[in-house]
Amino acid sequence: MTEKEITFTVNGTERELRVEPRKLLVHAIREDLDLTGTHIGCDTGNCGACTVYKDGEAVKSCLQFAPQADGSEITTVEGMEDLPEAGMGESDLHPVQEGFHEMHGLQCGFCTPGMMLAGKALLEEHDDPSETEIRQNISGNLCRCTGYQNIVKSIEYAADVLAGREPPESPVENPSSGVEATADGGEPDGGRTDGGRPLDLTREYPRGDGDE
Repeated sequence: MTEKEITFTVNGTERELRVEPRKLLVHAIREDLDLTGTHIGCDTGNCGACTVYKDGEAVKSCLQFAPQADGSEITTVEGMEDLPEAGMGESDLHPVQEGFHEMHGLQCGFCTPGMMLAGKALLEEHDDPSETEIRQNISGNLCRCTGYQNIVKSIEYAADVLAGREPPESPVENPSSGVEATADGGEPDGGRTDGGRPLDLTREYPRGDGDE
């Protein structure tokens, strides 16, 4: 099959590739540019893990052929920290990245790059989106871990930073405080006194005399 030459800008750098016409954009990004933060989840456009920011909008890169990106400008998760709005918060990160960190908007992290770029696309158009608008915006991005609430809070956090408003404090100021309290002889949240280890059920629930 005849390859096609394409030129596009990815994360601020002009790139030239020779690709087969049928090659998906997500595969060109991952295989030819080695930008593996763009994940592949379904190859059918259902999960949103492959979302990138292309020409001003969130695009599922498994639904476009690489030649369709010729002349385009694309941002992947690797390039978010280099965008002009990076560093507006309390770190060098993009406000959306900082929001996901501060508000615990991820667990396994597989959906996170796509979620963050979908959030960025929303905030380019709305500086103070409602919870409903955020949920509608990320409805094409699936998460199996978080239940979405902290993802919504993460995007709200980024909206505050970008608008110059005071963002909310992290819900967990010191995630390790419970373990430290136990190590010091105190009781962490929940009253556990086992140092965070699974309870010894044979000690907590001893067998009766009639048990075999």
